[in-house]
Amino acid sequence: MTEFSDPRYRDLDRWDSLTALRAIWESQMAAIASIGPALPALAALVEAALPRLRAGGRLVYAGAGTSIRIAVQDGTELGPTFNWPETRTQYLIAGGEAALKLGIEGAEDDAEDARAQVARAGIGARDVVIGLAASGRTPFTVAAIEASRAAGALTVGIACNGSTPLLDAAEHAVVTDTGAEVVAGSTRMKAGTAQKVVLNMISTQIMVRLGHVHDGLMVDMRPQNIKLRGRAQAMVQRIADVPAQTATTALEQCGWRVKPAVLVAMGTPPDSADAALDRAGGILRDAMAAL
Repeated sequence: MTEFSDPRYRDLDRWDSLTALRAIWESQMAAIASIGPALPALAALVEAALPRLRAGGRLVYAGAGTSIRIAVQDGTELGPTFNWPETRTQYLIAGGEAALKLGIEGAEDDAEDARAQVARAGIGARDVVIGLAASGRTPFTVAAIEASRAAGALTVGIACNGSTPLLDAAEHAVVTDTGAEVVAGSTRMKAGTAQKVVLNMISTQIMVRLGHVHDGLMVDMRPQNIKLRGRAQAMVQRIADVPAQTATTALEQCGWRVKPAVLVAMGTPPDSADAALDRAGGILRDAMAAL
């Protein structure tokens, strides 16, 4: 369906800009709505991923073209937002890194390269591999998921068409039925929007369940600039219920790491804060309750 031409948009090139933009906007809302039926599948894959990631596994994204570019955007944000180690994020990219900026002819059809990339990356039983393809048929992505599953990884297939090889190959199948695009076959549009939102949901909920969020706050973020240091101070103030100066002092003692700074602001000695978090499995709420 993602390749079909929708007759509603046949005269798109003759419409005035306001009418055309309204149609594109409505199609984007439809893309978001298509995710609703996939929520149970998304919840199941998040829960299945947690034991492997707690054991030190990696989040691995596989795809071609628009799909992998969206995936790289999602994965790149995990470091500064949740302090997720960059060494634990991996990409299997059809055509290699150059394909993030350029269209590499034939790359998406190269199943052998996908298998080679899986082997080079050392994909194994602790890893979670997410394959994305709007069509659900991209040979590179299907092969990457097949090889990763054979290596013991938890595999996820995300597609905008049901009953496709990618979904059959993956242990967890996620379908967002976005249908025909306003511009036929341009899956950077509705399909791309759905893929981006689905990845936002998966990665965010995984990070929440791993303890990188407390009360809706990104308590493991990296305060790398003035704005983010101000945000860190505000978080410590709010969570520990202390004055601004107390929060700042605690952050300075903890290398501007929010979670240990909260414990220090609440009275834990700086050299004991990390140990308290370790005992709580990195969950700030549990560490606070133990004080």
